[in-house]
Amino acid sequence: MVSTFGSRLKLSAMSALSPNPKRPTKKLVAALLDWFAANARDLPWRRTRDPYAIWISEIMLQQTQVKTVIPFWNRWLKELPTVEAAAQAPSAKIHKLWEGLGYYTRVRNLQKAAQVIVEKHGGKFPENFDEVLALPGIGRYTAGAICSIAFNQPTPILDGNVIRVLTRIFGIAENPKEKQTNARLWQLAEELVTHAARLNSSRSSRREEAHSKGRSGQSLLTSAATCLGSCSALNQSLMELGALVCSPRNPQCLICPVKKLCVALKENRVEHLPNLVKREAATARQFVAFVVARNGRFLVRQRPAGVVNAQLWEFPNVECPAARPGAKEIFSGLFKTEAAEIHSFCTVKHSITRYRITLEAFIIQLQQAPQKTDGLWRTPAQMQRLAFTSAHRKVLRALNARAGCK
Repeated sequence: MVSTFGSRLKLSAMSALSPNPKRPTKKLVAALLDWFAANARDLPWRRTRDPYAIWISEIMLQQTQVKTVIPFWNRWLKELPTVEAAAQAPSAKIHKLWEGLGYYTRVRNLQKAAQVIVEKHGGKFPENFDEVLALPGIGRYTAGAICSIAFNQPTPILDGNVIRVLTRIFGIAENPKEKQTNARLWQLAEELVTHAARLNSSRSSRREEAHSKGRSGQSLLTSAATCLGSCSALNQSLMELGALVCSPRNPQCLICPVKKLCVALKENRVEHLPNLVKREAATARQFVAFVVARNGRFLVRQRPAGVVNAQLWEFPNVECPAARPGAKEIFSGLFKTEAAEIHSFCTVKHSITRYRITLEAFIIQLQQAPQKTDGLWRTPAQMQRLAFTSAHRKVLRALNARAGCK
């Protein structure tokens, strides 16, 4: 089923879109397809056309590097190989499978979307663009990526890599986050994938004609476009070029397949594009955590719904000012009891978006449970089955290393 490009996107239908004749669309698309066929990385989600598997990869890849995602994707597909499995999995399981990827709202929305697919679409991933876009946690880019890669539909994509590629090729100096400029970039992305669709259609007809005459038509399309479809290959080529060649720093312009078409290179503006606003300065935050032990068990607590890292586990902790009081005073205020001995355990450095976090962990051995106990007592083996926040997982690893656990 071909996408409708719903009214929410305000994109014209494929038949009504007329590429600007002044833009080198044909040469650009051909060069990108040829380059992708020869240089595409062998990634596990590129070996399948299963929309569910492709969807999982796209959600995991949001703000996360490819090398980090690969083992998580493999493990997820092994444990939850179908939409139905993802929809029915316990919350603890999906959080444990996601543990370490961060931005946990993604996995909760992913499960909500899986449940919608089961309830409204009979467990079959929808092919209609607007229906994909309507799923929880799926925005314009992700819907376009799924529909083009899984179903070879001419749906445009625009992420950080593609923005960088397009602003440089077309010499767009305006801030790509501004509404008008962003709309222009979406239009350019649509022109390219639409041309790829026309190319795929015309060349398929020529292949059939060549086959009927007893000649091979394989040379008419690059291997990537033949295997994936031109829309899929074109969109992936834009992302791949941004990841491998047209990088934010030290771009490899000499080996770029479209360097002859790049306005930024001709005008010596590559390092200045895209024209993004400067990021906010990093903010330092300081936390103190307590590894409280009693009878071989440790006190841990689950973060409540509606907060950052909701439903994940952590050791009791509190945020402190830079000139913080002593660990004993903090412990006493938190648990309403005194600790005979508190020992420094480990210090964890961690970053979340613009925050630079320092977490100081202290270990305390208690004979009796404190009066105020907000959490559960768990053994190291039991804690291994829980999904911890990134910083506290490092504390847990230090605890296991100290105890000689794996």
